[in-house]
Amino acid sequence: MSNAAATSTAGPIANRGAITACVILAVIMQALDTTIANVALPHIQGDVSASADQINWVLTSYIVAAAIMTPPSGFLSAKFGRKRVLLVAIAGFVVASVLCGLAQSLNQIVGFRLLQGLFGAALVPLSQGILLDIYNVEERGKAMALFGVSVMVGPVLGPVIGGWLTDNMSWRWVFYINVPIGALAFFGIVVYVTETTRDALAKLDIFGFSMLSIGIAALQLFLDRGEQLDWFYSGEIIIEALVCVSAFYLFLVHMFTAEKSFVNPRLFLDQNFAVSMLFIFIVGVTYLASLALMTPYLQTLMGYPVVTAGIVMGPRGLGTMFCMFLVGRLIGKVDTRWLLFIGLALTAWAMYDMTGWTPDVSQWTLISVGFVQGAGLGFLFVPLTTIAFATLPAQMRGEGTGLYNLSRNIGSSVGISVVSMLITENTQVNHSTIAAYVTPFNRYFDATVAQGLSPLTAVGRASLDSIITTQATIIAYMDDFKLLMLMSIFAMPLLILLRKPAAPPVVDHSVAME
Repeated sequence: MSNAAATSTAGPIANRGAITACVILAVIMQALDTTIANVALPHIQGDVSASADQINWVLTSYIVAAAIMTPPSGFLSAKFGRKRVLLVAIAGFVVASVLCGLAQSLNQIVGFRLLQGLFGAALVPLSQGILLDIYNVEERGKAMALFGVSVMVGPVLGPVIGGWLTDNMSWRWVFYINVPIGALAFFGIVVYVTETTRDALAKLDIFGFSMLSIGIAALQLFLDRGEQLDWFYSGEIIIEALVCVSAFYLFLVHMFTAEKSFVNPRLFLDQNFAVSMLFIFIVGVTYLASLALMTPYLQTLMGYPVVTAGIVMGPRGLGTMFCMFLVGRLIGKVDTRWLLFIGLALTAWAMYDMTGWTPDVSQWTLISVGFVQGAGLGFLFVPLTTIAFATLPAQMRGEGTGLYNLSRNIGSSVGISVVSMLITENTQVNHSTIAAYVTPFNRYFDATVAQGLSPLTAVGRASLDSIITTQATIIAYMDDFKLLMLMSIFAMPLLILLRKPAAPPVVDHSVAME
């Protein structure tokens, strides 16, 4: 990445509202695509004749591509200009979305989703950089609240919008919907956003970027395919693990020894930024992993239609939006660490309640607990984003936003892969444990013989197996929710490492506000 400062020329102060609306539209478009395709996966799977494990690549290919291309966004904006890169990213994302909707095979849709991720990766960090530049220090909390809503409301609204479009039109419309949103964002940025200063001498550290990209891709392959191939009993998994470890090792050594590395190691000398990187990783794991769990839980175990499942999950987003705006007003008046503690506590409590869920849980419980979890995210995202950049020098902000969002993307990717893997493994273990008690000699089954559940008949054994599988799956979900709860609790001690800025950083907004 280049360390050259990109002087903001995001536009006159009179156009700040229009600039904010345009960049938020771009962020919402990108954020929607992290989950909007989730509820449509069964329909896509049928149309492209894919197996259950193959169809997951529609999700993971997008996340991996976005994770790989997020860090270079700082270099690209410094080299070619932030407005130019943002416009190319929006146009490329819209074109890739249309191609996804037109895809006729699994290979095509996975390839186009990769393209979507490559173009969409720059949308979030560049938009965040624009907002940080056009708002002064006192108003930055409100700006980050707006930004946070746009980032986190997408994963919440995604299942609702995706479910409605899939049921009433076609799964292809979950991709076509990006066309009008992207067009509005594109023309708004053309009109209102002005270009930043370009650094003609900026150079990309090819070796560092390559090692980081290979490491991320190998990690994702390792996590996604490990369960299918029986982990280290597979030669492919061993190779992927070795490649992942080797690539990350070379990347770290190069970062601390090269004269100009892809990631500036001085970023990690800022304690708030370094700790916030870890925090946002945990937020990515707990929040998006829980969303990935809820969709199949509601549709498969509880039998909810696609649209109903999306509507039940909607209040989670209302909790997030309400608390983000509330926290935006509290920033600067309340110690940021207390706001983060409240967010972690709310998230842990919501996960604790979910550990006791069964398919008989009421809709009111689903809605209320989801609202609390969303509220917890609202208390986390805004203060975390604010404190991460509060003490970071302005000239390092472009690199910082890219790396910060990379951490969130990797957390989301790892979280989704790990909880999906644990669901499969724990369901098998639980099934084996429960089935050990299902024998013709267990007197508890005497009362069930008349109900067709006799272990002595083929029909009875099939019925029992179905019931056992359901119970084993419920316990596996409980275990996953418990893991996410413990992650939220164990993150609390990290709060003592965050430091309250002694004074607001001095940022020159004269160019942005002329």
